[in-house]
Amino acid sequence: MQTGFALGEVQVSSSPQERFSEYLQSRGKRITQQRRALVDYIYKRHDHFDADELIANVARLGFGNKVSRPTVYRTLNELVEAGLLRRMNLDGRSVYEHDYGYPQHDHLHCTVCDKLIEFQSDDLQRLRDAVAREHRFRVISHRLIVTGICKECSAKRHRRQSPLDLV
Repeated sequence: MQTGFALGEVQVSSSPQERFSEYLQSRGKRITQQRRALVDYIYKRHDHFDADELIANVARLGFGNKVSRPTVYRTLNELVEAGLLRRMNLDGRSVYEHDYGYPQHDHLHCTVCDKLIEFQSDDLQRLRDAVAREHRFRVISHRLIVTGICKECSAKRHRRQSPLDLV
């Protein structure tokens, strides 16, 4: 990734776990061990994932018998409502990413391998703000997903055929 488009850092006052607990308490729900395990797992790493990938990874790590599929789906919805995760729809599939403690950014989406590349552009935000000012529009946030083919998939499609391809 080019340095000019790298994502910055955002300082937050509470951990995702604390923020989720506050959200659940404000709605009269309790923070269960399963919910706590899901938040810990999701926030230990930063990647884009769908519910099926999360279920498979949680099961592989040994939480599988303890966290049911409905609990995963319910918790993902609660995390979105709490402002901790952002849901994107890519080709009919819901994909999640961190929202809390993460800067505003956009994506390049490869339609061949489904890779998502994050980037941040001050020029794009200035353009967005100028268009909004012209229309007297108050921007709350934006999401831009540019679809295309990544470098790796493009190279695979354009390489010369090798004798090994016939084997």
